Amino acid sequence: MKIILTHEVTGLGAAGDVVDVKDGYARNYLVPRRFAIRWTKGGEKDVEQIRRARKIHEIQTIEQANSIKGQIEAVKVRLATRSGDAGRLFGAVTAADVASAIKAAGGPEVDKRRIELGAPIKSLGAHEASVRLHPEVAAKVNIEVVAA
Repeated sequence: MKIILTHEVTGLGAAGDVVDVKDGYARNYLVPRRFAIRWTKGGEKDVEQIRRARKIHEIQTIEQANSIKGQIEAVKVRLATRSGDAGRLFGAVTAADVASAIKAAGGPEVDKRRIELGAPIKSLGAHEASVRLHPEVAAKVNIEVVAA
């Protein structure tokens, strides 16, 4: 099935790209979560609009991405969450939580969709996440999860 991506999807493409994917992947995952829309002949107008919007919001150069990477890696991120006696969290730390913690710690504003946690964070302690700033630049964020 041909679809038009409306958001960046890791391993698939960036917003505005027209890609072919399996029918079930598009129907059950991408379209319901609004990561993509079905491709139509009239949808080509949407592609140009999505690409223009992406150009405004994306980081333009590698130098700019590297400077933001330095700012993010210099920030010490601490998240205070509720936890049980054994250090297990009630719930999990999400990418949105990490993005707001980076901003609160004095770092730059980061889009939650660019944060990759790897495994869900469900325990207290030190964890690591990465932030995709540019196709060639990713920043490592050290997260310390403490009991509230």
